[in-house]
Amino acid sequence: MSQYDPDRDPTRQPNTPRNEPIYSDTLVVRDGSNTGWWIAAGLAAVVLIAVIWILSSRSAPAETEAEAQARLAEAQATQAVADAQVATATASIQGQIAGGQQSVDLARADAARAQAEAIRAASEARTAEVRAATPPPPVIINAAPPPSSGPAVVTGTTPQP
Repeated sequence: MSQYDPDRDPTRQPNTPRNEPIYSDTLVVRDGSNTGWWIAAGLAAVVLIAVIWILSSRSAPAETEAEAQARLAEAQATQAVADAQVATATASIQGQIAGGQQSVDLARADAARAQAEAIRAASEARTAEVRAATPPPPVIINAAPPPSSGPAVVTGTTPQP
């Protein structure tokens, strides 16, 4: 960094007052007329009159009380139709939800029934395994003597007259 300042006079010593005078200019502008304001006010008045004239020249048709009641009744009917459509859609959705709940209940009942059948089948299978694993009881045949109805009669093998 250098101490050189290009705007400084090299012949002048530092901290010495200058000999040349310092001049300052003050410019004061005064408008002598209000012409611009008068033109702006005139234009604003013309625009205001034009807007009032346009708004007043549009005549709205006079509406009788019967026409107003008819439009009100039509709007109420339209609202009633919209309410009915909403109620129908809501009922349909609630029916679908109820049908879904009923399907879930039926599926749960089917699952419980299937589980009970599986438990019964497993029980029967265990019973069959136990029967297969145990030997059958011995079969005892008792020879019973012929019934005795009196003395024994011996007969021959030849035919009798």
